[in-house]
Amino acid sequence: MVFRKLPGVSASGMGLRLSQKFVFLLFLSALVTLCFGALFFLPDSVRLKRIFLSKTETQPVTVGSGNKNGWLKSGEEIKEHRERNCVEENLSKGRQEKRACASLSDPWQLLTRVLLTLQMMKFAWDNYKLYAWGKNELRPLTKNGHIGNMFGEFSGGLRGASIIDSLDTLYIMGLMDEYNDAKEWVKTSLDLNSNGEASLFEVNIRYVGGLLAAYYLTGEEVFRSKVLELGEKLLPAFSTPTGIPRGVINLGSGTSWSWGWASAGSSILAEFGTLHLEFVHLTELSKNPIYTEKVMNIRKLLNKIEKPHGLYPNFLSPVSGNWVQHHVSIGGLGDSFYEYLIKSFLMSDKTDGDAKKMYYEAMEAIEANLVQKSPGGLTYMAEWRGGILDHKMGHLACFSGGMIGIGADDGAPEKRQHYLDLAAEITHTCHESYSRSATKLGPEAFRFDDGGEATATRLNDRYYILRPEVIESYMYMWRLTHDPKYREWGWEAVQALEQHCRVEFGFSGIRDVYTTAVSHDNMQQSFFLSETLKYLYLLFSDDDLLPLEDWVFNTEAHPLPVIRKSCLQDEVTQEKAVSE
Repeated sequence: MVFRKLPGVSASGMGLRLSQKFVFLLFLSALVTLCFGALFFLPDSVRLKRIFLSKTETQPVTVGSGNKNGWLKSGEEIKEHRERNCVEENLSKGRQEKRACASLSDPWQLLTRVLLTLQMMKFAWDNYKLYAWGKNELRPLTKNGHIGNMFGEFSGGLRGASIIDSLDTLYIMGLMDEYNDAKEWVKTSLDLNSNGEASLFEVNIRYVGGLLAAYYLTGEEVFRSKVLELGEKLLPAFSTPTGIPRGVINLGSGTSWSWGWASAGSSILAEFGTLHLEFVHLTELSKNPIYTEKVMNIRKLLNKIEKPHGLYPNFLSPVSGNWVQHHVSIGGLGDSFYEYLIKSFLMSDKTDGDAKKMYYEAMEAIEANLVQKSPGGLTYMAEWRGGILDHKMGHLACFSGGMIGIGADDGAPEKRQHYLDLAAEITHTCHESYSRSATKLGPEAFRFDDGGEATATRLNDRYYILRPEVIESYMYMWRLTHDPKYREWGWEAVQALEQHCRVEFGFSGIRDVYTTAVSHDNMQQSFFLSETLKYLYLLFSDDDLLPLEDWVFNTEAHPLPVIRKSCLQDEVTQEKAVSE
C-alpha cells in the first residue's frame, strides 16, 4: 500500500510537533478504520476475511465427496494437508526451485489487489444489469445490450450469456446479492426453447459449463435441471456420418450445419475437441452414458486417422473423417483441443490414460515442429501451414503456458522440469507482448519476423478485446511455482485495464494497444466476467480457493470437480445399504 508523505513530516518521523503528531495519528486511525471497514462491510468474501480471521471462522468452497450435494467440503483440511506435505511433495516431483509453502508476506498489499479485482467485477456486473439485463453482453459506450450471432442473433436465440458466465464468479467472490439476482433470472427467464442458430462450441463452454459449475459450487437444483435440458438439445449436432458434430445448431429443430467460412464444410478442431469435460459431467449428472459416448467417439476417430508429423490440423470433414487442410495452430481454431486433453486426464483423477497419451504425444509433435526461439531469446509457438512455419503467435495461444505447466508433473520424469521451464518461457513471451505496448495490454496476435519480436506488425492484429489467456497463464504459473513475478504481472494487467478499458458504464476492449489515446470497441465481453476477472481474483487469492487438485477449469474458466470414482462408488454403496 502506498503512503504519501505528509507535509511537514520528516522521513524519520522524529521531531514532530504535538499538532503534527495528532494529525499523523488521526491519519493512521482513519487508515485502519478504512481497511477493516472494507474487510467487514464489503461483500462477504471468505477469501478476504481469511487473511485476518482464524481458520475456524472460514468456510471456503472446495471440492469433495462427503457433502450431500456430492462436492463441497472444508477447504481448511486441504490447506493443512498441503502445508504439512509441501516440502515432501516438491521433492517427490523433482522440482529444482523452492516452492513457497507459506502465505504472502504482505497481506495488506494482497488485500488491496483482491478488493480492486472484486470491485471491477461488481462495476462490470452492475452496469450490465442496469443497461443490458437479459441480453448477452453490454455495450458500455451506448449503454445498451448486444445479442450477437453466436447464440442466435434474431428472435428465438439464447440470451443472458453474461449472466450464465458470471454465476460462478459472483459466487466465488462472495457477491451474493448479485449471484441471487443471476440465479433468479436463470430460474424465471432462461428460455432454452430456442429456434435461432447457435454455436455448439460457445453454448457448451459458456452455458453448459457455466450451469455445471454453478450447480457444483452451490448444489442448487435449478442449475442441474437447466443444464440437463440444454445438454439434450445439443445431441442432434452429432448426427453426421462420422459422429463429428457440426459447428452450428438450431436448438429448437435440432438441425445442424457447418460454419459458412469453414473450409469445405469442415468442423473445427477447437470446437469438436472442446466438449469432453462438460459432456463427461453431463453423464455423471444424468446417469446417461450417451454424452460420454459422443465425445469418446470423437477421440476414437482422431486416434485412427493419420496425423501429419504427429500434428492435428484445424479442419476435419464431418462426412469423410479426413483432414481438409494442413493448418496447425495452438491459437485460434486449435487451442482448446490440446487443453482438454490434459484436463480430461486431470479431471478423471488421472485415470484417463488415453487422454494422457494423446496429450504428451501431441506435445512432442508441437515441440518438434512449432516451438521456436527468437533471436532475442523469446520462446513462442509458431503456426504450421502445410510444412511452412508462420512466425506468428496469437493471444489465444498464450493459454499454453498454463496448460504446459499443469501437465508438467505427469510427464516423463526426465521431462518434468523441462515442461515447467517451457511453460515459464512461453508465459514470459506473452508478458513481453503486453510490456512492449504503450497500454501494457497485449495485441490479438504478435509476430517474430521483419526484425520485430512479440509485437503486432499488422494493423488488424493490434486490438485487445479483454481477453484472459495471458492472465490465465499467470494464475497457473503462480499456483505451480509461487514466483511473485506472476502476481506482479497480474497487477500490471489490472492497472492497465483500469486505465485504458474502464469507461463510465463498464469495461470495453480497445482497437490499438500501441497508442494511449485509446479508441474503445464498445463491447464488454461475457468472458471478461467469466475468465479475466476470475483468473485475476484467483491469482491474488490463496491456493485453497478452488485448489487445482480438486477442480479443473473449462476453457471459459468454469470450475468443474475432479471425478473421483472410488468416492462416487462408495456413496452409491452407502445409499444401497441404507435402502436395504
